[in-house]
Amino acid sequence: MDNFRTHLTRRSWIGNGLSSLAGIAFADLLSRDHVQAEAIASTTRLHHPPRAKRVIQLFMAGAASHVDTFDYKPLLKKQNGKPWDPGEPVELFQSTPGACMASPWHFKPYGESGKMISDIVAPLGDVVDKIAFLHNVVAKTGVHSQATLLQTTGFQLPGFPSAGSWISYGLGSENENLPAFVVLPDHRGLASNGAKNWANAFLSAEHQGTVIRPGNETPIRDLFAPESDFITPGNDVAGLETLRSLNLAYAEKRADDDRLAARVRSYELAAAMQISATDALDVSDEPQYIRTMYGLADEGSQIDDSVINTKAETEFFGRKCLVARRLLERGVRFVQVWSGNDNGHPRRNWDSHENVQRDHEPLARGMATGAAALIKDLEQRGMLEDTIILWTTEFGRMPCSQGSKGRDHNPFVFTNWLCGGGIQGGSYGPSDEWGYKPQSSSHRTEVYDIYATILHQLGIDHTRLAVRNNGIDRRLTDVHGHVLKEVIAS
Repeated sequence: MDNFRTHLTRRSWIGNGLSSLAGIAFADLLSRDHVQAEAIASTTRLHHPPRAKRVIQLFMAGAASHVDTFDYKPLLKKQNGKPWDPGEPVELFQSTPGACMASPWHFKPYGESGKMISDIVAPLGDVVDKIAFLHNVVAKTGVHSQATLLQTTGFQLPGFPSAGSWISYGLGSENENLPAFVVLPDHRGLASNGAKNWANAFLSAEHQGTVIRPGNETPIRDLFAPESDFITPGNDVAGLETLRSLNLAYAEKRADDDRLAARVRSYELAAAMQISATDALDVSDEPQYIRTMYGLADEGSQIDDSVINTKAETEFFGRKCLVARRLLERGVRFVQVWSGNDNGHPRRNWDSHENVQRDHEPLARGMATGAAALIKDLEQRGMLEDTIILWTTEFGRMPCSQGSKGRDHNPFVFTNWLCGGGIQGGSYGPSDEWGYKPQSSSHRTEVYDIYATILHQLGIDHTRLAVRNNGIDRRLTDVHGHVLKEVIAS
């Protein structure tokens, strides 16, 4: 099997006679030194010269409507209110097809390309020529949990590593004081599947996403001891040392199980993060014009969110985008930024069955402000050229109405976009005149193609980044995928 990397595992050292407590600690140290050395030497070990070295995934949980944001369909306005007939039977997720429904917002041309985008994502008009819009992306299901897993892991079922975990595994870490893979969830809760969207699965535990909540009183849970008259800095350290010793003694008797060594390493990483992560999260030293560009509010996390509103959504998403940039500057490889949580009431996600205007407008304006600022900020720092931004969602929404104001799920076509890291701007793979399916049934884009392209830009052949699990060589792209060469700048 032609795997991308051969790891020096703790198991191989322990199995060769280093069975004492000191041996386990020494093996763990050597393993970490080896991983760090791999990261330093990675540019000479990749399959081809990379154009990028880090990734940000912006995920719109609940299914953002392509026909209300980036995929302009004048026919919807022309046929608004009339019976919608695509010429074939349509099975929807939770409704029957309603009338043709025009977008509640106007579309305007932006940039030298004249790309038509909606008023609710207008801030992205300033950078629209740098973005590659993929309008023919298809999903395999209209069920949130499965479709979200497909976009985050390449599989519809749980038990597979996320894209961030694969990239952490493939490239290693550039900073031993920060994790390679960081997740910035919606502050109101996790999206469908929860932590499965950033799980390491059968990869080593060091490659799972580390959750950080910018703006929260405790952005990283359990990083610091709780306030207490009993707990002092001295006995806190002593307690952690005792726990470490017990864990190592336990691991000594179970040399074939490296999970505990990974947990010990996580404690050490947490100690390092007490300084490095808190520094990355502190945006107070950013110039005012940067904080304004990202849409940060003076109230911060105390902003009024009792009713969904644009100012709050801009603060929430913009702060995560700014923190993401600061994490990337410090060597984090993959940052996953979420907009929207799992379904609840009042709705705080993109799953706009009842009222697309009520939900999408504040979410989209907030997202577009933060995403546009991120692109501009990375460019002015010289980082956009080697950073890939992936904007995605689990599927799109239908061109017909659900009720009178909502839209049902559309897994048959939706939009993703890419920016930076050697990606050239433009619109690729159009959808049909309704925004219902790809214009050509033989020309469609799948998540495997998007990840194959991202890995290619990182210097990795997606067919060779494989790990054998249960007798099968598993990949992020499963057994599919091809590089989207048309979106790669020459």
